[in-house]
Amino acid sequence: MNKPVLGLSLGGVLGALDGLTALVSAPEVAPQIAGIVMGSTFKGLVAGVVVGAVARKVNNMGIGLVVGLVVGGLLALPFAMAKDPNTGAVYFWEILIPGSIVGLIVGFATQRYGTRPAAAK
Repeated sequence: MNKPVLGLSLGGVLGALDGLTALVSAPEVAPQIAGIVMGSTFKGLVAGVVVGAVARKVNNMGIGLVVGLVVGGLLALPFAMAKDPNTGAVYFWEILIPGSIVGLIVGFATQRYGTRPAAAK
């Protein structure tokens, strides 16, 4: 599977799992879980495409890991800084850490298991 497609599919799956971790880290948000999972899935898809595109251009594990970590963190940051309208709480680390881990895993997987495009003859 080529790197951007692998990043997209893995980012979507891991993003959904990232959203489901909200039930563990903050059980009081259970009524909002559908929106949380959809938002996390979308963040994972975007991160997967970006990380996969970088992995396609640069075949370097270290760069892939750093790009994944940074992209995952940056996409999670606005949500991590926002106040929950229902509880008034800020779930900074509960959002930022899983989002960054998703990016890190996608960065690793795209570099390790994604295929590069065939060279033109």
